[in-house]
Amino acid sequence: MRMPVSKLFVSALFLCIAQGLGAQTVIDLIKANPAYASCNYNTYPDSITAVYTPAPAGKKPFYFSHYGRHGSRYISSRSGFDIPFKMVALADSLNELTPTGQRVYQEMKLVMQDTEGRWGELTGYGRKQHRNIARRMARNFPEVFHPGARVQAYSTVVPRCIESMGTALIELLQEEPTLQVSQESSQRNQWFMNYQDRELRRQQMTPQIRKVYNEYITKYMGNTRLMELIFKNPDIVEEVVDEGQFNYYLMKMGLFQLNTHLYRNTYLLDIFQADELYRMWQIDNALWYLQQGACKLNGGRQPYSQRHLLRRIIADADSCIRLADPGAQLRYGHETVLLPLVCLIGINGYDLETDDFSQLEAKGWWCSSVFPMGSNLQFIFYRSGLDDSDVLFKVLLNEEEARLPIQTDCAPYYHWNDFRTYCLDKLDRYK
Repeated sequence: MRMPVSKLFVSALFLCIAQGLGAQTVIDLIKANPAYASCNYNTYPDSITAVYTPAPAGKKPFYFSHYGRHGSRYISSRSGFDIPFKMVALADSLNELTPTGQRVYQEMKLVMQDTEGRWGELTGYGRKQHRNIARRMARNFPEVFHPGARVQAYSTVVPRCIESMGTALIELLQEEPTLQVSQESSQRNQWFMNYQDRELRRQQMTPQIRKVYNEYITKYMGNTRLMELIFKNPDIVEEVVDEGQFNYYLMKMGLFQLNTHLYRNTYLLDIFQADELYRMWQIDNALWYLQQGACKLNGGRQPYSQRHLLRRIIADADSCIRLADPGAQLRYGHETVLLPLVCLIGINGYDLETDDFSQLEAKGWWCSSVFPMGSNLQFIFYRSGLDDSDVLFKVLLNEEEARLPIQTDCAPYYHWNDFRTYCLDKLDRYK
């Protein structure tokens, strides 16, 4: 059996991948697409132009396995918007807003009115994302989504996930009306579709870890320029406006609009400079790494929260491989599942282990690239026929070919038996 590559090789490979992106930096990406700064509020690309590597001779796709995040949504609760809105409203009552501040206040009112009663709901843009993704699934892998093929779909019990699933299935049926489609959303599936490990969550942010994190983000939180732009007397207003909180959450408000039908109105976003957006990305990227990545500060075990899902994906694949025509299995859930799953598997080096937040960007741990709204992980299986014991597969992360931390002689394709052995051994070591 092929042995897993060493940690040294994985780190070197990951660095090469990051450098291979034309030496592109995070701030370059933010300048080109400000939404990248918002991490899990990042929007899924409007178009995918990936060119896929041909399969080894004689191998054809026969089974498709998937876990995807719901599409673009409204903010899940009003608290994130209330923080900056109430600060500006109070400053307005004190006649402390500049003309720019008055415009900001009016724009914030529009956002609040549009979002009221829609907290956490899928947006029209979110539905469009899943229509496009499903259409590409069918067209990229017609051998799987052929006439009469079976498609099993599951979602968590959250409405935006159910609607994302339904939208995708309708589009698949538009592409191939004879597909045999089933869908399910049940509490009985939550143990693998959206498992929340309470013990691991308690370990995420101890008082000692919070102290380290707060020390790291302090230098990124403030924004004197913004305060002077919006408030007449920032020194007076500081009694009712927390500069760090105001800067952070107003920025989030502007970025979140990009997921809604108000995406053309970018006034709230345009008042921020690229370096200010970049600082917010550094704050959030470190937090996501701490809570979902293999951060040494809390033991590096957080990705194991998705151990049940990984075992289920493997077990489902093992069963489907025995079938002549297994079709596809689609799963719709959340970023708090997708990101740790990617880290647990070690896709594209996201199993990075460090206790130094300042190293994340250089080492390529960029959460925005993993879990934008509508993000997805696709496993496509290949063989020459039912009696072919050497099943190959490849992984697509957001429809781009990805690399795994195991050896292969046919990258980006991997031998299924090598992968399942690597993953099951890793899961068996977890206690």
